[in-house]
Amino acid sequence: MANIIEKCQRPALIMAHNKTLAAQLYNEMKNFFPNNAVEYFVSYYDYYQPEAYIPQSDSYIEKDAQINEQIDLLRHSATRALLERKDVIVVASVSCIYGLGAPELYLQMSFKLEKGKTYSRREVMQKLIELQYQRMDLDFSRGGFRVRGENIDVFPSHYQDRAWRISFWDDEVEKIYEFDYLTGEKTKNLNEIIIFANSHYVTPRPTLEQAVNLIQDELSERVEKFKLGNMVVESQRIAQRTNFDIEMIMETSSCKGIENYSRYLSGRKEGEPPPTLFEYLPKDALLFVDESHVTVPQIG
Repeated sequence: MANIIEKCQRPALIMAHNKTLAAQLYNEMKNFFPNNAVEYFVSYYDYYQPEAYIPQSDSYIEKDAQINEQIDLLRHSATRALLERKDVIVVASVSCIYGLGAPELYLQMSFKLEKGKTYSRREVMQKLIELQYQRMDLDFSRGGFRVRGENIDVFPSHYQDRAWRISFWDDEVEKIYEFDYLTGEKTKNLNEIIIFANSHYVTPRPTLEQAVNLIQDELSERVEKFKLGNMVVESQRIAQRTNFDIEMIMETSSCKGIENYSRYLSGRKEGEPPPTLFEYLPKDALLFVDESHVTVPQIG
């Protein structure tokens, strides 16, 4: 695989049938291609319990999941590399065929800051909030930002131990540099940065409002169907749950389990496949299916 990638000089996706094999291939590719963007993309759930409803006892079991922050970081790093670089090798498990935010929306929501140009500090902070970054004045960590005087510190979603500092002089970006978030030591001067969203499901406001209208339309259909079937409790439960999610989406642009609404957020029609990691790949990318006798049955 490494020999073909080296000769073809194209981006590549290597699919493995489990996380362990993917991690082994990832380390080998890092050694073969030390100067390339070798990325790792697997499921980020340490624990996952789907939501369920038991009508006999009117019991609702809420969806519960524990996300591995380290793997989430690597997933963001992979999608960012695919959008910014050509020398990318992504080693993935079969989770790469599962739904992900649409790449065009993910790219559309990113924004660039350049040294010497003028930006409103308030608008930059508002944009960071729209991208699901949280303001953190004390516990500064990945996916957060803080404001200190004329400086805005941003901890990108794809970095583990480095952050960016944007220094303003009035509304002009005077300097941008990378620093160690623990020691504060400056590591690199930068002329420009591109800030990507802290979630793959971040969506522009007009698209979000359109998606909410479609969710409400389907909700009305489902509630009516339950009522016609004399399933009153079920109709009340789905209306209560969905309306709560809609309220959260309108207020915060997200909700728990927002991936359940990915079809509406991406504008797909009923029955169409959702966006996946494959849509982040350029058209000339190579695909390798490692140990295909095990991997293919998992995706077929």
